[in-house]
Amino acid sequence: MSGLVLKLAPKERVLINGAVIENGERRSRLAIMTPNANILRLRDAIHPEEVNTPVRRVCYVAQLVLSGDADATEARMQLLRGIEQLSQVFTDADSRSKLAEATAAVIDDQHYQVLKALRALLPREERLLAAGQA
Repeated sequence: MSGLVLKLAPKERVLINGAVIENGERRSRLAIMTPNANILRLRDAIHPEEVNTPVRRVCYVAQLVLSGDADATEARMQLLRGIEQLSQVFTDADSRSKLAEATAAVIDDQHYQVLKALRALLPREERLLAAGQA
């Protein structure tokens, strides 16, 4: 198993199992070999004041599990319920595929993969919300 490879820019920060790690002056690559490590790029983190849409709310729950601020078992039902609600709006095949990936990842306790699948829906949600305001 090759594990997860993180490519970090200079001074980029990443949260790994609750520890904030800052890269040095040069670009680097880290291979995370431990399965089920909780990893979050801080540049990708959603801040509490940005949790203002349905997709962002569900992403934020997954992010809280990754950061160690929420228990995975307690978050499971909230994530599954949120994904189910999103499936009522995102009905195209590609979105359904991302939601199915997110659901499978929740069941497997792979919260990084949950976040990754759901983040793919953010641009679509933005377009839908913009179209609704027009």
